[in-house]
Amino acid sequence: MNFNRRRGAIALFITLGVFMSGVAITLNIGWILLNTRRLAADIFGVILFSALIAGVVLNTVFLVREIRRNERQDSFLNAVTHELKTPIASIRLYLETLQRHPVDEAQRQKFYGIMRSDTDRLLNTVETVLKAGELGQRREQQRARIELHPLVADCIQTVLRRHHLSPETIELAEVPGNVRLYVMGNAEDLRTAVMNLLDNAVKYSPNGVHIVCRLGIERYTWVVLSITDTGLGIPPPELKRIFKRFYRAPANDPVKIKGTGLGLFLVRTIARQHGGSVRATSEGTGKGSTMLLRLPLAIGNKMTTDSAST
Repeated sequence: MNFNRRRGAIALFITLGVFMSGVAITLNIGWILLNTRRLAADIFGVILFSALIAGVVLNTVFLVREIRRNERQDSFLNAVTHELKTPIASIRLYLETLQRHPVDEAQRQKFYGIMRSDTDRLLNTVETVLKAGELGQRREQQRARIELHPLVADCIQTVLRRHHLSPETIELAEVPGNVRLYVMGNAEDLRTAVMNLLDNAVKYSPNGVHIVCRLGIERYTWVVLSITDTGLGIPPPELKRIFKRFYRAPANDPVKIKGTGLGLFLVRTIARQHGGSVRATSEGTGKGSTMLLRLPLAIGNKMTTDSAST
C-alpha cells in the first residue's frame, strides 16, 4: 500500500513539474511575441524564465529523491524488524517447548542446535547494523599487513557452518604459483566484507549452492578476490545500484530472499576505506553473478606506490 502511494506521489510531482515548465515556456514565448521591440525586457524575461525552469527541475528532482530515499529506509526498517523478530520468536517457541513438555535427549540437542543457529542469525543482523553506523563515523583505523588467502579460507569455513553446507559447495582456488598475497588493512573489516560477499552468494543461490573463490594479481599492484556463484543472477540495470545503502534488487525468484540491504553497502564502504573498490558482473537473470573485490597489494609493510596514489 505504501509502495503504491509513493509511486503515485512520484508520478504527481513529475507531472506537476512538467506542467509548470510548460506553463512557464508558454508565458515566456507569449511575452517575447508581444514585446518584440523591448529588447531589455526580453533579455530580463529570458533570464527569469531560465531561473524558474531550473528551480522547477531541481525541486522535482529533490522531491523524487527524497521519496525514494524514504522508501528504501522504510524497506530497511521492515527487513530489520523481520530479521530480529523471526529468530527471537523461534528461540522463544523452543524454550517454551523445553519448559512445558518432556523431551528426550536427542530432541533436546536438536532444539539447542536450532536455537544456536537462530542466535547466530540474530547476532549477525545486529552486528551488520552496528557496523554500518560505525564505518560511517570512523575517521582513522589501525592497519596491519594481512595475508588474504588464509582470511578468505577462514571466512569460507564460517559460512559453511552458518548455512550448514557441505565443504564442496564453496571452493577456494589456489593462488597461481603459490604466491602469498598481502594487503594493508583492518582484519575485522576485511573479514566483514568477505563474509558479506559469501553470505550474499549463498542466499541468492536458492536452487543449489556452488561458489568458486579466486585470488589474483591485477597490473602488479592490485589483489582481486572474485566470488562467482551459479544463483539468480543480477539484471544489468541493478549492477551498480545494489551497492547503495538500504537498496535491495527486485526479487528474481519466487523464493523471497531475506536481508537488510546493508551487506553490499558495507562491502563497498570497506573497500573504499582500504583504497580499493568492488563491482558486480552478471550475464543476466538466472545466470549467476561474480563479485570482484579489488584491494591495493602490499609489498613489505607498505602498499604498492601505484595503488596507493590511485
